[in-house]
Parts: sequence; C-alpha cells; structure tokens
Amino acid sequence: MKEPVFPETQSFIDYLRFEKRYSIHTVISYQTDLADLFSYLNSQFGTQSLKQITQGFIRSWLANLKESGLTSKSINRKISSLRSFFKFLLKNGIIDSSPMANIIAPKMSKRLPAFIKEEDAKQLIESMNHASEDWESLNGKMLITLFYATGMRLNELISLKEKQIDFNRSQIKVLGKGNKERIIPLNKEICEIVKEYQRMKKQDFDITGDYLLVTPKGKKMYSKYAYLLVKKYLSEVKTLDKKSPHVLRHTFATHLMNNGADLNAVKELLGHSSLAATQIYTHNTIEKLRDIYKKAHPKA
Repeated sequence: MKEPVFPETQSFIDYLRFEKRYSIHTVISYQTDLADLFSYLNSQFGTQSLKQITQGFIRSWLANLKESGLTSKSINRKISSLRSFFKFLLKNGIIDSSPMANIIAPKMSKRLPAFIKEEDAKQLIESMNHASEDWESLNGKMLITLFYATGMRLNELISLKEKQIDFNRSQIKVLGKGNKERIIPLNKEICEIVKEYQRMKKQDFDITGDYLLVTPKGKKMYSKYAYLLVKKYLSEVKTLDKKSPHVLRHTFATHLMNNGADLNAVKELLGHSSLAATQIYTHNTIEKLRDIYKKAHPKA
C-alpha cells in the first residue's frame, strides 16, 4: 500500500525552521517521528487522511514502540513531537480536534545527571595547563576550559564567534536555542586563555575574527571533532562513567548549586526556558548535603 504524503507536514516543518528557528537536528527529529507514525498507521490501518487519525491509532503506535523496547524517554520525545504537530494543525484549522488530547506520557525514572567531582575537575584543568601546545592539546584545553567555565552546549561553543567575547566586560554573549541570547561572565584567567588561543591562531593560520575555535587545519571546528576530543580528555577522570561535552555542562551547573548559587541564576546561565529543567541539579545538592550529614552528625 502506497504511503500517504501530507503537504501539511511540510508546512509544519517550515514553521519549526523559520518561525520557531529550531536547529536542523531538532527539525530532523520531528520529521523522523512523524514519518515513523505515518508509516505505522498506513501499514496497520490504511490511514490516508490526517482527520482519520484517532486517539486509538496513536495509542496503538505507542504500544508498538513500547513492545519494541523503546525507552520511556524516547517515547516521551515522540509524544512531544506529535503534540506540537497536531496543535499546529488545530491552530490552522486543518483538523477539528487533536488525537493527543488524552494521551498520557509514560513516567520516567529520575536519573541524576553525570558530573565530575570538584577535586577531579581541578586536577583535570591543571593537567591541561601543563600540556604541550600542538593544536590537539590547545583545542582540548579550550574545549574543557570553556565548557566547564560557561556551561555552554556543544553547538553553542563551536558556533561561538570572536565578536561575541567582550574582554573589557569579561563576558560572553551566547546565542542559544531559538536564537535566544544570554550573557555569561568570564574570569580574568579564562580571558587570558582565550586571548592566547587567538594569538596562536593568528600566528599559525593568519586568521582573526569569525569563529573562535578551529581544527588543526584552521577550519571551523565541527561537532564530531569536539565531541571526540572532549571524550578523550575526560577518559582521564577515572571516577566518570559517561564522557561527553554535556557532562561538563552538568558539572558547571552542579558545582554552582553545591556552592550556594541561586537556582534562577543557574537557569539563566544555562539558557533554560523554565526552572523545571534546572531543578534536576537540586537533587545533586541534596545528595551532597546527605553525604555531609552522614559524615558529620553523631546520630547519622
């Protein structure tokens, strides 16, 4: 049976790209989720119209995903994609009611984000300060240092341009999700490290301005290169199981919270749209308090 092609889907994708200004990776995720749904509905129910899609059809697809072993987190992401899609259709008068109205997302087990202990982070930074000055080492130092000092996302950091750094005010202007800007302060030591990197870049490649981080060939740094380089250096932290740039973002937030930072301030520094995403770091703070209590209280 030939699968239906819904022109409304492309209108939705254009809306995500040009109005919501979502990243290409996010847009592709939406496209994939919708394509998977339509393929299933067509094969199981012969669905040829968006108005034919009912709550029962959606529940059937979700049950199939669960039976195939998909995690609750992944299923919830797909549910979120569908909610946005059918809300778009409803708003534009394409459907009369949303089949997602009574769909309940599966509960997820709360998992604390992985982070580096403060003493391990200090040791890692110190070891990188004494590393050789080939471009792999320079980039490793810049990535680890800036991720930990700013809490930026991977795409935010590799897309950072030199003009976004204000050395006079010791701050960075970060362009986050949805093109939302936020300001992150820098200390003098970080500013000097960035200036030295710029000096080396101009000396070796004769380039200034535009993107801050470059590959050993002087080209704009790309995600896979940055990810693998961070993973390599984080492998030196023996107490860490997960090794990725996001671990350093978690570490940034956790260390701020553990040292008394205000939750709203951490939210702004991370670029979260709501406190709900930031509150996960309060759990790590509570874990630290519990550990201190057990070690210090005579009745613990």
